[in-house]
Amino acid sequence: MEGALPHWGQSRAVELGKDLEQKLDEEQLIESGGFSLEKKRLDEERLVTSQVSERRVEPGSSRPSQPGSQPHVLSRHCCSSAFAFGRGQLSLSRSGAERGRRADHATQGCVGEHLFLCAHCWPLPSSCLRPPLQGDELELQAAVARARPRLARLLARCPRWLLATARRLLPEPALSGLGGIADPAEKTSALLRLLEEAAPAAWKHFAQAVCMEYDLPLDLEVLLMSSAGEGYFSQTEEAGTDTRVQSSVPKGSARCPSSSGSDKEAKQRRLDSSAKYRHLLINSIRQRYGSRREAGAEAQEQTQPLPFNQTFVNVVIHRSKAPRSRERAEKPREELAGAAEPEECADTAMKVSDLFCSEAPSHTTKVIFLFGKPGTGKTRLMHRICQKWAEGVLPHFLFTFLFEFRQLNLLKRKLTLKELLFDMFLQPEDSPDAVFQGLLENAQQILIIFDGLDEFAANMDVSWSSRRDPGLSSPVPISQLFADLCQGKLLPGCTVLVTSRPKRLPDFLLHTVSVLAEIWGFDHEKVEEYVSHYFHQHSFRERAIAQVKNSTKLLSMCFIPALCNIVCICLEYLLLKHQMSVELPQTMTQFYIKMFLIFLNKQQGDRAGDEETQLNCNKKAILGLFDLALRGLEEKKLVFYVGDIPEDVKEFASLHGLLTVFEVKTSGTCPEVGYAFVHLSLQEFFAALCLMVSRRVDKNYLKKKFFLKSKWNSKNETKTEFMESFHIFLSGLSSRECRTFLMLLAEQDEAWVQEKQDVILQSLKKLAATHLSGPKVLELCHCTFETQNLEVAQHIGSLLNFKYEFKNFRLTTLDMSALVFVINSSQDLICLDFAGCLVDTDCLEVLAGCKNVEHLSFRSRRCGNDFAAALSKAMQGMGSLKKLELTGGSITAEGMTDLVQAASQCLQLEEINLQGNRIRDPDVKRVMDLFSKMEKLKKVDLSNNHLYLNAVLSLAKEGIVCQNVTELCARVNTVIIHFSGSPGEVQRSLDLKLEENKDNIIPTRHVNLCLQDHRLSSQHSKMIVAILQSCPCLSEVDLSGNKLGDEGCSYLLESLPWISISKQLNLSQNCLSVTSICSLLKSVETCQRVMEVQVSLCHDTAVLRFREDREFAALPPREEPVLFTDDQQHGEENQTPTSSQKIRLTDCNFQASDLKNLCAVLKECGHISELDLSHNYLGDEGLLQLFQCLPKLKMLRSLKFNGNQISLNSVFFLAQSLATLEHIKTVSLSLGHTQVVHLTFWERVRSASRWRSGSQAHPKLEAEGQSFSLRDCRVALEDVTRLCQTLAQCPQLTEIDLSGNSLSDQSIERLLSFLPSLCNLTLLSIRRNPLSPHCAVVLLNSISLCERIRVVEVRSSENVFLYLGASPQSQKTSCRLTGCAIGPGQVEQLCSILEQHGGLAEVDLSRNELGDEGLRRLLDHLHRVPGTCSLNLSHNGISQDGVLHLINAFVTSGNTTEVQVSLCSKATLIIKLTSGNDPRKILRLAECNFQPEHLDKLFLLLEKCTALTEYTSSNNNMTVQAAERLLHSLRKDLGLLKISIEEPWVCKEGARNLLQLAVQASGDISGITICKDKTLFQLVIRFPHCLEKTGSVISRLSLYKPEIKHSFCQRLCEKCAQLQELRWSHVELHEDEAEILARILLPLPELKMFGLTSSSVAATGIEYLISGLQNCQAIEELNLGYMKLSSAAIPGLVLGLCEMPSLKRLVLNHNNIGNDGCSKLAEALRGMHNMEEINLSHNNIGDPGLISLAAVLLEMQNLKKLDLSGNCPSPAGGERLMAALAHCRHIKELLLSRNGFGDRTAVTLALCLPHMTSLKILHFQNNEIGQAGGLELARALVVCELLEEISLSENALGEQSVRALSQGLPCFQHLRRMDLKFCGITDDASKSLSLAFRQCPSLEEIILSWNALEDGGAQELAIALPKMEKLKVLDLEKNRIGASGATKLMEELAKCPGIQFIRLWDNPVPKGLAESLTSQDPRLRFSFN
Repeated sequence: MEGALPHWGQSRAVELGKDLEQKLDEEQLIESGGFSLEKKRLDEERLVTSQVSERRVEPGSSRPSQPGSQPHVLSRHCCSSAFAFGRGQLSLSRSGAERGRRADHATQGCVGEHLFLCAHCWPLPSSCLRPPLQGDELELQAAVARARPRLARLLARCPRWLLATARRLLPEPALSGLGGIADPAEKTSALLRLLEEAAPAAWKHFAQAVCMEYDLPLDLEVLLMSSAGEGYFSQTEEAGTDTRVQSSVPKGSARCPSSSGSDKEAKQRRLDSSAKYRHLLINSIRQRYGSRREAGAEAQEQTQPLPFNQTFVNVVIHRSKAPRSRERAEKPREELAGAAEPEECADTAMKVSDLFCSEAPSHTTKVIFLFGKPGTGKTRLMHRICQKWAEGVLPHFLFTFLFEFRQLNLLKRKLTLKELLFDMFLQPEDSPDAVFQGLLENAQQILIIFDGLDEFAANMDVSWSSRRDPGLSSPVPISQLFADLCQGKLLPGCTVLVTSRPKRLPDFLLHTVSVLAEIWGFDHEKVEEYVSHYFHQHSFRERAIAQVKNSTKLLSMCFIPALCNIVCICLEYLLLKHQMSVELPQTMTQFYIKMFLIFLNKQQGDRAGDEETQLNCNKKAILGLFDLALRGLEEKKLVFYVGDIPEDVKEFASLHGLLTVFEVKTSGTCPEVGYAFVHLSLQEFFAALCLMVSRRVDKNYLKKKFFLKSKWNSKNETKTEFMESFHIFLSGLSSRECRTFLMLLAEQDEAWVQEKQDVILQSLKKLAATHLSGPKVLELCHCTFETQNLEVAQHIGSLLNFKYEFKNFRLTTLDMSALVFVINSSQDLICLDFAGCLVDTDCLEVLAGCKNVEHLSFRSRRCGNDFAAALSKAMQGMGSLKKLELTGGSITAEGMTDLVQAASQCLQLEEINLQGNRIRDPDVKRVMDLFSKMEKLKKVDLSNNHLYLNAVLSLAKEGIVCQNVTELCARVNTVIIHFSGSPGEVQRSLDLKLEENKDNIIPTRHVNLCLQDHRLSSQHSKMIVAILQSCPCLSEVDLSGNKLGDEGCSYLLESLPWISISKQLNLSQNCLSVTSICSLLKSVETCQRVMEVQVSLCHDTAVLRFREDREFAALPPREEPVLFTDDQQHGEENQTPTSSQKIRLTDCNFQASDLKNLCAVLKECGHISELDLSHNYLGDEGLLQLFQCLPKLKMLRSLKFNGNQISLNSVFFLAQSLATLEHIKTVSLSLGHTQVVHLTFWERVRSASRWRSGSQAHPKLEAEGQSFSLRDCRVALEDVTRLCQTLAQCPQLTEIDLSGNSLSDQSIERLLSFLPSLCNLTLLSIRRNPLSPHCAVVLLNSISLCERIRVVEVRSSENVFLYLGASPQSQKTSCRLTGCAIGPGQVEQLCSILEQHGGLAEVDLSRNELGDEGLRRLLDHLHRVPGTCSLNLSHNGISQDGVLHLINAFVTSGNTTEVQVSLCSKATLIIKLTSGNDPRKILRLAECNFQPEHLDKLFLLLEKCTALTEYTSSNNNMTVQAAERLLHSLRKDLGLLKISIEEPWVCKEGARNLLQLAVQASGDISGITICKDKTLFQLVIRFPHCLEKTGSVISRLSLYKPEIKHSFCQRLCEKCAQLQELRWSHVELHEDEAEILARILLPLPELKMFGLTSSSVAATGIEYLISGLQNCQAIEELNLGYMKLSSAAIPGLVLGLCEMPSLKRLVLNHNNIGNDGCSKLAEALRGMHNMEEINLSHNNIGDPGLISLAAVLLEMQNLKKLDLSGNCPSPAGGERLMAALAHCRHIKELLLSRNGFGDRTAVTLALCLPHMTSLKILHFQNNEIGQAGGLELARALVVCELLEEISLSENALGEQSVRALSQGLPCFQHLRRMDLKFCGITDDASKSLSLAFRQCPSLEEIILSWNALEDGGAQELAIALPKMEKLKVLDLEKNRIGASGATKLMEELAKCPGIQFIRLWDNPVPKGLAESLTSQDPRLRFSFN
């Protein structure tokens, strides 16, 4: 047994002994495979017969082992170690080894033994090693007879040789009968039979001749020689070994006789050598792993710490399916190789013999992979297999070799296969080449065992081997030898048995493993048997058994055999010491501690004193042992040499059985002595102790060594492969119970130990917050369980709340115990999902104690009736279980009944899922009775159980009458039953209505029934009707997918009046014909509850929808229709009458001739509101007939006639109907690939209500008007004329859409000529219609044809929109002709239009092809354009020359007031014209790429422009020198001139240099702005120069600061004498520059605004700045934002503020003022009553600072703006602030975002808002406002009627708050901007918002991004868009708007010319659709472009 013993491990077998007297028959042994412990004996007769028939072997015949055959590892018997359940056992001493070589043959009674594992080994008598063929001649003859067919097949190839040999041995008469046999095979068989029946001498000679002449398989050769009484068998008989071999794969075949005698001799020598080596191998293995008697005798002679006299006990082995290479390679790392694919593997219990019995192709290596977690006895099992092979139990193999990877790790050299077998295991005594050749020839009968693959330290990656031919003589690494053996490249056909802990298989094994099996461990019976045998000598045996069985925790541990051994050791010690009461440890770590102390006590005895004394006596050796363990793990060292271990440590460990000693042989030379811990888990335990008690280990190192997270994240398993349980022990040692033990070892106080323990506990807490898969969660739970710390477990459990999902691996009881411990420690209810996991019934017993499981799921085919029964018991303890899933299992009807019986007692259970089982015919009545008792049950799923049809119908019959069933769905393999979960509940409102109208009983229960796809025929119709009639409360019935046909459906429809269905009946896919439609339509009249009929014969659809009973009960008689007036209809446009009915007869192949009968039926249906006859073949004739029927359909609201092959004549007919039928609302037509004909109608009649009386009145149309749409139809000029003449007769026509009709220029001109006749038209749209540039100009000319046109928009030469007003008004007109390819040729015509129209506000000619020539022509006419107008010429290919020409026109033109040009990618060119005396003259030039020659021309032009008021130059290649010239060039007669320069050199120049540049300007400087982040240098210059003021300032400053007489400073003073604004940003001020600022600029008497933001100032410069601020007596605005000012700088600032009596605006945002600074600042503000704005946002101000400021606000009556965003107050501070703000009655802007105020502050603000009636801007976003605060705030806002901007974004307002806000929005007539980003707004809330937005006439921007709006909400907003005339921006980013919502927005956007864009970023709109919609209207933005 190797590795650690983690208590979650999958069981590893432990070898346990059994009494010597128990002897079982060898046959039974082979049958059981060595793993069944049955106490049956054979009857005496058979035993005696078997013993008598044995051929005895004399004791002296056993050949002693030679020195050369010494094994490289001596036998390590578990009986020789106190720690006897693992891989490491103490070896025999030298004398013991000699005694082990003697074979004791005295006892001959043991006939056979099981092959099983033991914890105490006994020697096996050599008499058991008998050859079975020697004992009975009859049996030998039978074996030869059975081999005859095989021998006959081999010899049939050489019939001549066989006949010649027979003639020599048999008389001629005996061969006479062969002449009549023609078949060679039959003749060969007859010859062999004659030879067998001949004299023994003849058969002997024949056998010898065959063996010498032919290369026979070894087993057949042995059989022949044995039958002859000599040869190979006689040699093995002397050795007393079993040589019966049975090979299913022949080594060779018969060949013709060889005449070479040397070949025969060589063959004989090879046979002799193989036999001799086999005998040597058997003896060696017996010596290594011992026989029972020898080991038992040895154990009796040795003194051991504990008596191990247990017997053998079986363990459980399960077969798994071998991994498939591709799937396994794709498995994630944490899914272990050993964990088989549970849903596919056989998962059957198996015996050891089954491992070797699987069939394999000839010459194919068979690889058996046996895995198991630590403690399951893999290594000991391998030893036992070798031992039993030596005893003759495994006859399949002639040779067996065993290698341990922990030993192979020591090899530093490469080996050949021969060296591996001989040097590393056993050398032949002689002829090694012959032996090796014999091994190669008999590879199929060789077993090679590799134990502990997980312990192999080297890299197992041998991918390069696929490109290398394996060589027998070429040395290769051991990993390569292993891979070649597994892949069959060496010894092809051999059997390779590999053991390992669960881990990822190497890639080469993925392709080769043929048998995969797992050792599980003990079950209940095995645990009891083990404990019983362990304590069989004690009087308290029964008490010990009860102690284990009655403790779930102990029992879970004992399922791991190794832990079971430890438990017994501890239990025995405690029971011997404390007879009355026993308190066992709780965790694995505590057990190890207890066991360690017991070992000390056992060895030293009671004389050594208490535990402290015993530990102190051996402290140095103990700590040295701990250090050795840790060093070994860190160096991946499991085997130690003598020099590695201090002598005192070696002596102590050997004395107490903690180290095992053995011989290590790494070459052919003499072996060395090696040491190892008796078990890897013990080494891990000691290493963990070393970390916890060593003074050299600090907290950081300990945290690093607790590497669980790095282990999970590591891609290389070798980093932690020897530390599987290390973190478990560290966690266990961090428990409070281990603290005293650690204090004793460390000799430290409790605080020192606790500090280390806390490191582990904190690390565990952090791990729970990471992403964890199922195995990692379990590992973390085990660590948590080991701590036994409830606080840690509760914390981890709360973080793991949603991570309990386990897939495809086995869980043990220890796993479940740890899991339950963590789950129960948490307060949260969890979901526990086991998908494909193997969970045995023992785990369910543990799970029964899990009280916090709300959802329990098992998905595994293994779950059958037994599992269901066990789960039924476990469910009783799960008091919180609401959902149970047991899917994909093997449960039958019987198991289901048991499970439901138990579930009925779980009153809290809400859902049961049993899909995918084998429930064919359940006991329906019994089950439904049980379900009816479960009051909270909501759902039962029986899908994929292949229920019989009768069972389904029985379920339907019983289900719908069950009072708590709400839905039963049986669809193909889907069977789901839904329950109410709350039976007997009746709504109070319904009760009240029932009292008012007792005649109309409304059932409170609604049942849905689905019987779909069950092959129901017309024969079942009566049964179906009976089922339906039995339930008076059906809601939906689905009978689709059956075969009811016309007959069955007709019977059902006839019974419809007596069937109560409230919603729908689905009869689709029931083989209906055209005749069935009449029955369906008649049901509209016969059953008045039918609301809709939907039929499509092509799609086999037939659905009837019904009116809710409540609606139907409230309906008046049909004879009382009444007409409503317009006032009654208003606002109810979209409401369908309660009694209306919808008929949809689509894809029914109707012809026009069918309409006569159809119309006759439809006329009887007077309440039809929607009629859909799409996709038939009715044509123009059918449409005409249908219109004759329309007057009878007075409630018709919608008519669809799509896809009926109409012509253009029908288009004109429908257009004319707009005038003839005034109740038509819209006509939408398309004659494209898919014809569309859709008419909607105004509501004309409404059913009268009993509570409303009204007189007859004439219908009146609503004011919205009519619309006509004709799309995708090729219309000629004459057709357009006819159409326009028809439409002109429609006085209510408001919208015309003629998109996609390929209208020519002449057709468009003709259409425009009719515009004056269309007096009520508001929108004409033509999309997807190619337009020429001339046509675009013609469209622009329409403003002259029709004075009502307000906007002409032509986009991309194909989209046209004309917006018209109701009547000619003085409103300005906008013309946008973008992307229309307009060039210079159209300029003349264009200008003539512009000159004639004085009402133009905007002309957009961007993205055309004007070029410089077109611009020049246009500029020649601009001076004649009347009025004020903005002309956009962007993207027209203008060059620098064109720009200069434009500037020249700008200078000379009197009506050009502004020019904006940019020649970069934006290509902007905008000209603004004015007709009045506008004093402004603005020129902005950006990125024009001017060259020096261009700049020269520019400066000459600017010198002439003396009226210029503003000039901006941005990135125009202007150097500093050019800037100086510019400043000299720019002059003005009188007034201010603003000059802005943006060039890269601005950010590089110092402030002093920029000031030197400033003084170059003409005139007096009034303002200086330096923004280096924007590379902006800006001057405001006043003309003319005022010398008087300059002189006074110079003289005054000279007296005050004599040093300013410097020439530059004097010049600066002169130019800045009238300086009023100084704004510097991102400036780096050096000391001299700060001095200039403080001593010259700040004291200037006219300075009113100073801003220094985001700048760095030298330390001394700060002092200058503070002193300078104290001289700013006239300043009104101070901005020091982003200056990183701390509270230390505030005192100096306060001194300055005290000298600023005129200060009105103070901006100190984004500093670090804090509470102290804010308090000091507040004191300075107390006397500043003129203050209008305070900005202290983002200053880390908490409650103290905010409260100080609030006290000052009470006195600031003039305060208009307050910004405190981004600080850190609490709700209490917020409340104080709001109360103070109530006194600021003139406040206009309140910015309080990102403060976390919460609901309390919001409620306080709501109470104060009535005092802030002047408020215009409110920002309150991201303040953690919930529904309570949001509701109060929304209600209170209505008092602030002047609000222009509201931002409540990033608050979870809730739907009620949004509705309350919507109700108040109409009060805000000035509202311009509404920000509700990230407020969780849904479609329902958006409806009320959309209605409210319509009533906000000033609204310009709406932000609804990052909400939950879907298509419904988007459509509501789209409908509201045309009502919001001033809206410019709608932001819907990051919502859930799809195709329909985006399409509706595009359609309505066409009616909104004022909207600039709608942002739809990151919405689920298909990419293709988004591109299409953007091409139609680029104002829809779907991306960042």
